[in-house]
Amino acid sequence: MFKKIMTPVDLAHLKDLQRSLKCSADLAKLYGAEVVFVGVTTPTPSSLAHTPEEYAKKLDAFAEEQAGALGIKASAQMVIGHDPTTDVDDALLRATRDTGADLVVMASHMPNVLDYIWPSNGGKIAEHAKCSVLVVRGT
Repeated sequence: MFKKIMTPVDLAHLKDLQRSLKCSADLAKLYGAEVVFVGVTTPTPSSLAHTPEEYAKKLDAFAEEQAGALGIKASAQMVIGHDPTTDVDDALLRATRDTGADLVVMASHMPNVLDYIWPSNGGKIAEHAKCSVLVVRGT
């Protein structure tokens, strides 16, 4: 059913992604699909990496680690966002097209009152992506 599963990751908050990572791996095993871990970074130094190239290496290492630990085929794709706090949704939507994903599995927070004013990342991706989207709540 699915051949390529895109899973957005924030390397600074991996503990919050455990349910979505497990869900991606389980679906990948079930369908023999590849998981593409997508990370958005800035072109300027951040707390995770001094350069986009350094961030890409960390993301590649994460994908390799997940592939070995979970027994799945995995790869990584870095996306540059000039201000990830404001353009992460657009960057992830581009990544759905660029990766050729037919499913996005992503973590989301529990809804709160601010979601009535600003939509969640998962909500925007689900609304605009041309592929199926599974939003995994909780940690």
